[in-house]
Amino acid sequence: MQPTHVSFPDGSTTGEGEVLLVDRDASVIVVDATPFHPVDHTWPDQPGDAGIMRVGDARVDIAEAVMAAISDEGTLAVGTDIPVKRGGEGWTWLVGHRVAGDIPASVAAGAVVAMEVDADRRAALSRGHTACHLASLALDAALADLWRKEIGTDPLGNPDFEGRSNQSSRIHSDGSVDEYRLGKSLRKAGFDSEGFASSLPDREARINAKLAEWVASDAASRIDTEGPSIIDRRSWRCDLPEGGVGFLCGGTHVTSLGEFASITVSLDLSDPQLLVMTTTAVPAPSLASDA
Repeated sequence: MQPTHVSFPDGSTTGEGEVLLVDRDASVIVVDATPFHPVDHTWPDQPGDAGIMRVGDARVDIAEAVMAAISDEGTLAVGTDIPVKRGGEGWTWLVGHRVAGDIPASVAAGAVVAMEVDADRRAALSRGHTACHLASLALDAALADLWRKEIGTDPLGNPDFEGRSNQSSRIHSDGSVDEYRLGKSLRKAGFDSEGFASSLPDREARINAKLAEWVASDAASRIDTEGPSIIDRRSWRCDLPEGGVGFLCGGTHVTSLGEFASITVSLDLSDPQLLVMTTTAVPAPSLASDA
């Protein structure tokens, strides 16, 4: 068995595939190729795609695409039950399609299925994911002067607050919520937590001004991939006015920042040890009217 081939990096929301295996106990169907984006089992920031499969006259509702893997010994593991990280030795990596309800008898190994992703949901999650990345870059830029020591830098050359302190990220339709640790280790690394707390409204305003500038640029955005399988490395790229940026990312994204009417953030420091950044994306009017 070969790793599942995926077409979601190029924006595909439809496709055909051959059923490789069906696990009725887990309500999961695995095919050889799919347009569905699965939620990652180790860093579940973006939810998996939902949609439908068709086998002849039978329709199968897909609640969410998930990661799956089968060991060299033939053991299938799905989602959070996978005991190793993506790409781990001794496992073949697959996309599982978790079914809402019973799996029809006609869905069996060797059957050819037609697949259709919920395109509106995909588009909203893609906007949320791109907005999340842009917000993190704008956050790094807005906090750059608060570092008293040199640390690693982000793709724009600013001190990498995101990489140093992010502890969770959750993408949702047209937005995201990110949490950042502001503990002793960050202060030892040279971050002025007190200065940040005392200037929170100004930092938020700086982030939103930068995001407005980037949205107005109508910059191109894309996913670069090193191969067609689910475990091949993928990177998000965006041609911002300051220069091209990019980093490893397994999610889906918009093709242009022109797909946004706006992106804004709010910063919450109710707990002085935890920054919560909520990012909200508003789709461009043409997209909103099509939804």
